[in-house]
Amino acid sequence: MRCLLILAHPRRDSLCGALFDACVDGARQAGAECRELVLSEMSFDPDVHAVSPELQPLEPDLVRAQGDIAWAQHLVFVYPTWWGTFPARLKGFLDRVLTPGFAFRHVTHSQWDKLLAGRTADLITTMDTPPLVYRLIYRAPGQQALARATLGYCGLRTARIQTFGPVVASSAAQRSQWLVSARSSGSRLVHGAFSPAQRRAQRLFAWLAALRLQFYPMTWIAYTVGALAAVVDQPLSRAPYLLGYLTLFLIEAGTVFLNDWFDFDSDRRNLNAGPFTGGSRVLVDGRLGRPAMRKGITLVLLAAVGALLALLASAPAGSVVVITVLYAVFAGLALVYTVPPLKLSHRGWGELDVALTHSAGAILAGYVAQGGAWQDSLPWLLALPLGVAILPAILLAGCPDRTADQAAAKRTLVVLVGKRRTARLAMTGAVVAPALATVLSLLQPDLAALMGWSAAGGALHGLVLWRRLRHFTRDPMPERIDGTIVLALTFTLWFCVPPLIALTRGAAA
Repeated sequence: MRCLLILAHPRRDSLCGALFDACVDGARQAGAECRELVLSEMSFDPDVHAVSPELQPLEPDLVRAQGDIAWAQHLVFVYPTWWGTFPARLKGFLDRVLTPGFAFRHVTHSQWDKLLAGRTADLITTMDTPPLVYRLIYRAPGQQALARATLGYCGLRTARIQTFGPVVASSAAQRSQWLVSARSSGSRLVHGAFSPAQRRAQRLFAWLAALRLQFYPMTWIAYTVGALAAVVDQPLSRAPYLLGYLTLFLIEAGTVFLNDWFDFDSDRRNLNAGPFTGGSRVLVDGRLGRPAMRKGITLVLLAAVGALLALLASAPAGSVVVITVLYAVFAGLALVYTVPPLKLSHRGWGELDVALTHSAGAILAGYVAQGGAWQDSLPWLLALPLGVAILPAILLAGCPDRTADQAAAKRTLVVLVGKRRTARLAMTGAVVAPALATVLSLLQPDLAALMGWSAAGGALHGLVLWRRLRHFTRDPMPERIDGTIVLALTFTLWFCVPPLIALTRGAAA
């Protein structure tokens, strides 16, 4: 490992200096290739006098520092905490050396490239404040500023923060122990910047991010509506219900994994990625490698087949064929969203695919798992306004991705018709969904109890969404529209939560 150690105490002969030397010794004994920067021995102006830091010529010591940072894989900062934060010398060093074009690059006013990504850092600091007081009461302002607001902004991930204190009340024995700890901090680099436990946690959180769990509650609600609609006033058959949803969950997981795999070219170009757009980013950011994702896809799809077989074993004999065919059809539709050769999302059919699978697909999956007949009108009628209500959210989610999708030759509906027409289509969905719920409630009195609130609440929510979208038909749409997407996603809840509540009350009665 290439390791750059930076001593930021104004005095070389200090406790921080001793901790710095101990850490250097440990790192070298671990086989790391080390370079050192002692800020008190460097000559540079800590103040930025130019309009922007990159316009101010760098002193020779700062040119060398930038070269060392570019060379390093891991950085270690050793500094005292004074007045809650790091010394002015370190602040001036960071102001001058982490310049635009070297440490980061602004793409838009809210987007930037992290040019030091892939590197890690450790922070070693001393203080007179008791560390617990500093962390719990003061909220560690200096560490947050350095680890997150500065290094994190440039792409460095902080692996470890060591805090030694209170120094003022420490004994010689304590300080000796701190030196041992600092040396161990350097020695551990033989295994990498992160400990085995940290690496396991990172993998876990990467897979959780890849799952994109924010989208699953909707599927579960629709599935449960279908299951309750099949049994009416009877209790659910627990095993088929759980196994059916497990199958659905695993199919959805496989779908989002495959989306990351096949949409990589678009995702890596996407400057407007958010919680609802641009994929999970785990492949783009390198949090998971393609071999790991390939294994994940394989395991999830095999598990889905296993869950489906278990569902068939627990289902009534007369439902086996229906369940097999229906689950296979809708699973196929979900998977070919991005999977060749169909790649529906690349041909302008992806939005309709999502609306169909997350409405009729989910409701029918619950319905037939409880023994309901797929030809029954009830699940299809429940799915009709829900499917239309889903369209605004999925259409709007494609708008921030449009530029990247177009560059990657991904012909989504938004790419084909443009953002303004997409907004008009979403406005249409916001009106049509509650209108359908109203018509169905009037035509079939038995549906009024299930869709009455969908019609009323959906109409009010749809009006708010319609007014928001109308602005996008007249003025340019912002690159990020997270708030509007949330408004569209919550709009869909009116068409599944009221039926869920009504059916749950009916089952309880």
